[in-house]
Amino acid sequence: MNFGFQRMFALALCLGTPIVVAAADTDEDKFKDVRIESAAIADGIYVLTGRGGNIGVSVGGDGVFLIDDQYAPLTPRIKEALAAISGRPVRFVINTHWHGDHTGGNENLAREGTVVVAHDHVYERMGRENFIALFNEKVPPSPKGALPVISFNDTITFHLNGHDIHAVHVKNAHTDGDSVVHIRGANVIHAGDVWFNGMYPYIDFDSGGSLAGMIAAVDVILGMADGKTRIIPGHGPVSDRDGLAAYRKFLVDVQDRVGGLLRQGKTLEEIVAAKPLADYEPALGKGFLSTDKFLEIAVATLRDPPPP
Repeated sequence: MNFGFQRMFALALCLGTPIVVAAADTDEDKFKDVRIESAAIADGIYVLTGRGGNIGVSVGGDGVFLIDDQYAPLTPRIKEALAAISGRPVRFVINTHWHGDHTGGNENLAREGTVVVAHDHVYERMGRENFIALFNEKVPPSPKGALPVISFNDTITFHLNGHDIHAVHVKNAHTDGDSVVHIRGANVIHAGDVWFNGMYPYIDFDSGGSLAGMIAAVDVILGMADGKTRIIPGHGPVSDRDGLAAYRKFLVDVQDRVGGLLRQGKTLEEIVAAKPLADYEPALGKGFLSTDKFLEIAVATLRDPPPP
């Protein structure tokens, strides 16, 4: 990990803001003050928050089903929080994508018998070295024990705890391996990092992410949701369809405004100086990414989108 990224990582930890880290972080000192909080959002459905991606939980007679699992050093505290909800074992965890703040606990859980599931591209990316240009960081392969043992192409459905838990792959959104998870009977959706609620989203264009794909993925979620749906974002507070629709408007505004400046031949420096997102900065500019850094991401994905 290079010095610039270490400094950004440390700052984010001090501020208590969520941060996207591609590699699973195992430095326990960084997590010593983290508390895992749980909240019920539907019958038998919970969300756990701590540091890293929000964890979705289904509990019932068939056991515990997790959506993502944060960082490895937090696994004991996550298990304590789960024990207060259910005494049954964690049978499955599905990863919404490959980043370590969502997959870091895989190896710990798999060692105890949990089956790890994810999209085919998650398996492929976790099994090799990756490079994150935004942070100039090489990400080593994950340990074999952390890899999904079941991977899927388009969709997969789990029939557990009285629910049909349906995961669908959305292409080239936050990454090339994102899954949206719909717990149909409970009217709950986990959006993964397709949605960063209350902050600028990180689009990992080095992993096949794109702004157009983010918008398309949001449209998929909006098509699943109604006025009573509870939607768990990858980062930020649980919200609803109206909140997601407002986020979609932001993404489209970015596409139109930044894309328009690019079509005029503007450079990144000129686009940053033009402040095309000034109206969004007060609400979104206090998260992990500054407005200038997000504009760098937007320009990169609009200038060189991944192939369809």
